[in-house]
Amino acid sequence: MATDPTPPPPPTPTQRFYRAPCPGCGAPVEFKSAQSTHAVCGYCQSTVVRNGDVLSRIGKMAELFDDHSPLQLMASGRITLDGQEQSFTLIGRLQYKTEAGVWTEWAAFLPDGSIASLGEDNGSYVFTRPSPAGRELPEAARFRVGMTTAVNGQPYSVAFSGQAQLIAAQGELPQLPPLGQPFDLVELRSSSGEVLSITYTQDPPHVERGRAVLLEDLHLQGLKDESAKDEKGRQFNCPHCGAPVQVQLSSTKSVTCGSCASIISLEGGVGGELRSAEQDEPVRPVIALGSKGQLQGVHWQVVGFQHRMGAEPGDDEHFGWSEYLLYNQKRGFAFLVDSEEGWSLVRPTTGAPALAKNGRSATYLGKTYELKYSYEAETTYVLGEFYWPVVRGQKTFNRDFASAKGLLSMEQGANEITWSAGDQMASTAVAKAFGLTDQQDLLQRDDPGPFVASKGVGCATLIIIAVVLLILVLLISRCSDSSGGSGGSYRSSGGSFGGFSTGGGHK
Repeated sequence: MATDPTPPPPPTPTQRFYRAPCPGCGAPVEFKSAQSTHAVCGYCQSTVVRNGDVLSRIGKMAELFDDHSPLQLMASGRITLDGQEQSFTLIGRLQYKTEAGVWTEWAAFLPDGSIASLGEDNGSYVFTRPSPAGRELPEAARFRVGMTTAVNGQPYSVAFSGQAQLIAAQGELPQLPPLGQPFDLVELRSSSGEVLSITYTQDPPHVERGRAVLLEDLHLQGLKDESAKDEKGRQFNCPHCGAPVQVQLSSTKSVTCGSCASIISLEGGVGGELRSAEQDEPVRPVIALGSKGQLQGVHWQVVGFQHRMGAEPGDDEHFGWSEYLLYNQKRGFAFLVDSEEGWSLVRPTTGAPALAKNGRSATYLGKTYELKYSYEAETTYVLGEFYWPVVRGQKTFNRDFASAKGLLSMEQGANEITWSAGDQMASTAVAKAFGLTDQQDLLQRDDPGPFVASKGVGCATLIIIAVVLLILVLLISRCSDSSGGSGGSYRSSGGSFGGFSTGGGHK
């Protein structure tokens, strides 16, 4: 007996949207989501608030600075949430600023009428949705960078704790902090790759939870087209020497002048006030800026370079390494690190590895990494473009971990901890990737052996060990001579210094 086919699921009900004239200029202002309380008029930039069916003008919004993002209002895509694929549309945009730089968050309208967020995160993107805290949250000052806490039974590490402020907005918005007024912001990350953001703009604080996403996996449509006008808009004259400077990437926050090597901040946009800082003692990268190569199946372009120096706390012996910032339009950013120990390719992580209580190991995505080095790092020279506001002299405290299958690095500043993970690479693979096989000798590095001395063994310690061993050898030699034996020999090797690290800034 034939059975009736299973009926298709009922379609998602169409959400009622609301449209009314702007109180400032009369242009139509539309609300697609019932959760949206604010909007910014696209004509006169008035900030309007909805109270029932009445719109009130509460001020004027500052204009967005053009970061030349490929995203724009009304772009749409698809994402899997709770095991089901759902569509979304970008209906609002907010630009925030902290001491670490500027980032953008997009309001994503979902079919059920709720609103999620698509935000920038260290050169990539994070998709988050509102989430219940499950308990009363402490004040922001109680969250110290590096501490662990639990929300809804899930352990997190505090990756950022500081103040932010809204600097501009556009479109339809679920909530809107006062323009230009600082508010507390806490960012938590888990060893499973989750991000939880706590915004202290209301009581109780607003909580969002999510994970990293790739733009190519969101099946986006309606993205902004590249144009000659956009390219021309990213050109300006160096505020120090007057030479023309061109910015290639939409997410660039800092760039160096090709003529005088001054570092130029773009936090206010190309049309904003440009701040520059001179650099001397140039460091020449082995791989030229602009070079293109394929590593681990991904096509990368070298867009930035920084040289860094490190030293163990209390030790006067320094070591240096270089980091090449790589960019792929769909994968975001990665770092190709060149140290005395070899080459490695690392990328910023979305989650925060779980540190052991003694700090000697870290666990991330089910893998355990052992501590190799702890040291203080400083940026000494930069070239090219960066997605965070890099400056010469930036200092962090770093910890490098390693396992048989990969590398893990932590950088800690005053208000933020940034993690990155990756793998070591053979110098031959790097040379082949960037077409430098004829310069193989320049890229050749020592491969790490089964044991590498820790940076914690300073020069003075090595001298003391050598003296003690030498005394023991002499004593053994005398005993051997008195018994008619042959004299002994002594051989010592120094430690191998180097590290892998990444730059980064909040979002």
